[in-house]
Amino acid sequence: MTSRPAQPIAAPKTETVSAQVAAAAPAPAAVPKFPASLAAAVERCWRKAAAPADWNLTREQFQGALERSAAKRFPGAQPITEKDAKKIEAHLDALHAADLALACACSLGSPAAWDFFVAQFRPELYRAARAIAGFGSAQDGNARELADSLYADLYGLRESEGRRKSLFDYFHGRSKLGTWLHAVLAQRHVDEIRRTRRTEPLENKEGDENIHIAALRAPSLEHDPQQDPERTNNLAILQAALTAALGSLDPSDRLRLAYYYADDRTLAEIGRLLGEHEATVSRKLERTRRDVRARVEASLRDRNKMSEAQVRLCLECASGEWPFDLSVHLKSKDAVRKI
Repeated sequence: MTSRPAQPIAAPKTETVSAQVAAAAPAPAAVPKFPASLAAAVERCWRKAAAPADWNLTREQFQGALERSAAKRFPGAQPITEKDAKKIEAHLDALHAADLALACACSLGSPAAWDFFVAQFRPELYRAARAIAGFGSAQDGNARELADSLYADLYGLRESEGRRKSLFDYFHGRSKLGTWLHAVLAQRHVDEIRRTRRTEPLENKEGDENIHIAALRAPSLEHDPQQDPERTNNLAILQAALTAALGSLDPSDRLRLAYYYADDRTLAEIGRLLGEHEATVSRKLERTRRDVRARVEASLRDRNKMSEAQVRLCLECASGEWPFDLSVHLKSKDAVRKI
């Protein structure tokens, strides 16, 4: 399994939750069991997950994770009707099954799964933490501390009703695990900033509201983000900016993103399709991601007249469960002709 970088604007397509909230939250309520009509879809996910035997993850445990994921996505589907089953089947087919299996096995405490997770994701966690905390030798210690602080909650040192509470229980497979972890780190960093700035003056010397205080008025993840009208408005603005940014890309760059994010192809596969070396594909993807993010930020500042603090808050709105389906915008007519 190879972890992938974040979505094109590096705003994670994730289902994030504040680490403090997640660690203290109660165990998930009972979720509806899948009917027999979804057995084939579950089997496809199980085969796609390909969990190694030494993880000791059973098919029944993995199905439980799938049922929790479906309940999170379709909270009103109880009992599951035939119409619901069709939507759930499409949802299951779109999940990152291998990442969900790893999260499930780690949540259950499998030593082999944890060894795999640490070997696979620790370097990425450190890179993400450095990007969040800032580059430079002075920030390296803070970045490492930020990344390492996540392990206790991921393992679940707290217990609720005799059950170890793992932060992995809040990963539902709709995003890549690496992207979700990046979002959790980002939220933890924001939470720490909020905590340390509680004593900051409400107004600056000119009598205007301090820009940092204004920024921190954004609702915390302790509230349901789906019920926040400010987040809804910001997401609409962000989607428009992102759509325009993707539409302005060179067709070859858009196609490369489509292969990677919409089709979930590996770098090697994309290289074969486009006649490029794997390292070249990686380098061009990274360049395009930076370009897309820069265009989105420029649009928020220039078109929507946002301040720097407002731009950051707008981007944070997409740090939860990734709300956009990029496949339509990535696979433009120009790109499709090249497939």
